[in-house]
Amino acid sequence: MKRKASWLMMLTVIVMLSLIVSACSGGGSINTGNSGSSDSSGSSGGNVNGSGEQAVKLRILWWGSQQRHDATMEALKLYTEQNPHVTFEPEFSGWDGYWDKLSTQSAAKNAPDIIQMDSAYLAEYASRNQLLDLSSGIDTSKMDQALVDTGKYQDKLYAISLGNNAFGMAYNKEAVEKLGLTPPQTGWTWEDYWAFGREAKAKIGDGGYVLMDMSRDIDVYGLYQMSKGKGYYVTDDGKFNMDWETWMEWITTIGELREEGVIPPADVQVTDKELDPNLDLLAKGTVLIRQLHAAQATALDNLNPGGMALVTMPRGDEGSGWLKSSMFWSVSANTQYEEESKKFIDWFINSEEANAILGTTRGVPVNNEVLAAMEPNMSEADKMGVELIRETAPIAQPFKTEPKGWPNFRNKDYRMIAEKIMYKQITPEQAWEEIVSKSKEYE
Repeated sequence: MKRKASWLMMLTVIVMLSLIVSACSGGGSINTGNSGSSDSSGSSGGNVNGSGEQAVKLRILWWGSQQRHDATMEALKLYTEQNPHVTFEPEFSGWDGYWDKLSTQSAAKNAPDIIQMDSAYLAEYASRNQLLDLSSGIDTSKMDQALVDTGKYQDKLYAISLGNNAFGMAYNKEAVEKLGLTPPQTGWTWEDYWAFGREAKAKIGDGGYVLMDMSRDIDVYGLYQMSKGKGYYVTDDGKFNMDWETWMEWITTIGELREEGVIPPADVQVTDKELDPNLDLLAKGTVLIRQLHAAQATALDNLNPGGMALVTMPRGDEGSGWLKSSMFWSVSANTQYEEESKKFIDWFINSEEANAILGTTRGVPVNNEVLAAMEPNMSEADKMGVELIRETAPIAQPFKTEPKGWPNFRNKDYRMIAEKIMYKQITPEQAWEEIVSKSKEYE
């Protein structure tokens, strides 16, 4: 009996100690998710911490170069240090496969809480009610309103710009100088561009190529058509708008340059992977020049420190290139943590500490006060990106977002048809028939 009494007393003491420890540690699970929202984002909340705030884990998805990955991870670490109740579950990749992954996640209502968004896909995801309206809860007062508006769809703000960006061209400055060529200049024309390729090829001989094959890149063709005063390849209301004469001029010129050895053959071109040190044709020295964004200036410089330069996109009578948001943060409509997601985005764009880490890995900072504070200490590569934006601004064409569905035409249908031209499997005339036929599926 004494043994039984002792055992009961010991059990009572253990239970009491457990309750004391539990009370001191702030135990107990509290759900602070939005009313009516489901846990489909996959984020997990933990126990209330010592400050009384619920432990929150935010899933966050982005694409980009290794430098962007590293800088973003450092920024996430700092945010957690400043907000100990928030941790992150990061998911990142290159551009290839990113949208297939997000599409699958979104269809399953399992998209990450915070999503890096591109203007080409904004209408598609917003129209499906897969993104939250971010009109409140994030301070955009230090941003240019035109930049804020690039994140809108049907007058609602579904995306917050993360960087100002320009589309131009990058070239191997060291190689151009060594060949005795005149470097490309701001305001050069498409005729100058083709001539530069032929002049450089005459000096290089059979030892390499000069220009990238842009047959598959409808974004660049769209700029070319706009520079000729023919509008973008698709209208704002989703009607096919490629001009036969302009496109034939474009694709025929590229074909001639391929035959002349100015442009790589198809089997070389298709191996290119932008900004990959082992696969990027510019980085490898296979070509001298390629299309690139101002936001990628630092990643470009890392391929050949001090050896690369940026120049505006070749122009026509109607200007050339464009200014746009480099990319955005959006928030999944299925997140449990709307408030915490917005707080993070607000910090990401408005904190000098965050932007000191991020630099220009997503473009020129959108907060004008942050940019003014950062610019004196920017690297030469960062300043190169800022300069491209400034040089593009006076001749920039209006940036066009594609209507719902058309990104699929751009990334899949058009590329597949253009690739058949590159491999000489079909003629430009046959390709045009296929392009027109496919376009009807999207109108």
